[in-house]
Amino acid sequence: MKNALITGANKSIGFEETKQLLEKGYYVYLGSRNLENGIEAAKQLKDQGFNNVEAIEIDVTNDESVKTARLEIGKKTDVLDVLINNAGISGGQPQQALVATPEQFKKAFDTNVIGVARVTQAFIDLILKSSEPRIVNVSSSQGSLTLANDTSNPYFNFKGAVYQSSKVALNMYSVILAYELRNTAVKVNMVDPGFTKTEFNNNRGIGTVEVAASRIVKYALIDNDGPSGKFFSEEFYPEGIECPW
Repeated sequence: MKNALITGANKSIGFEETKQLLEKGYYVYLGSRNLENGIEAAKQLKDQGFNNVEAIEIDVTNDESVKTARLEIGKKTDVLDVLINNAGISGGQPQQALVATPEQFKKAFDTNVIGVARVTQAFIDLILKSSEPRIVNVSSSQGSLTLANDTSNPYFNFKGAVYQSSKVALNMYSVILAYELRNTAVKVNMVDPGFTKTEFNNNRGIGTVEVAASRIVKYALIDNDGPSGKFFSEEFYPEGIECPW
């Protein structure tokens, strides 16, 4: 049985990602910043008949929390087949480049970029032991410089200096990570779940969590001939076509 860790998985898209991987026969470590919330989420899944799920406390912004999570998972398995860096924040308001505070930028980057690096570095030893290791970093079409400058983009006027900057940085980190792992079996990709109706955007989105999660899980399941170091946004580009930068 393959193992997966998903950060920020106690609700919304992360919760649905967990469910979809469970349906595929994975054992999933459901990462949650608050352990009680994680345990409750795992219980909901177990009540639906999914027993191969376990809540893991992990705050991606905290070194000790990530180290502890690595130790706990390491007691249970020597291999991690899938890591989905799902945890993320918007950075709050205001988002204007001339108004947003330094503290907003720091918090957003700590979760959306540094947190991804922190978790990936902590678990890479387990990932490298997998025969088909996959890392999926949840990004956004808002992290595409091309789309940000495309006036035909329906979200062209949705500008957020804090959030968008962090996703651009995440994409660059992911590209470099994929390059550094190019001589291994690890596949690293960035996936935009689409403008999804969740608490993250005050339910202003139009897509469902089921579709959003399926877009992400797809790249956790790619075979050894699949892509790496690519950015995908099916909301804008057909299935399998890389999103322009």
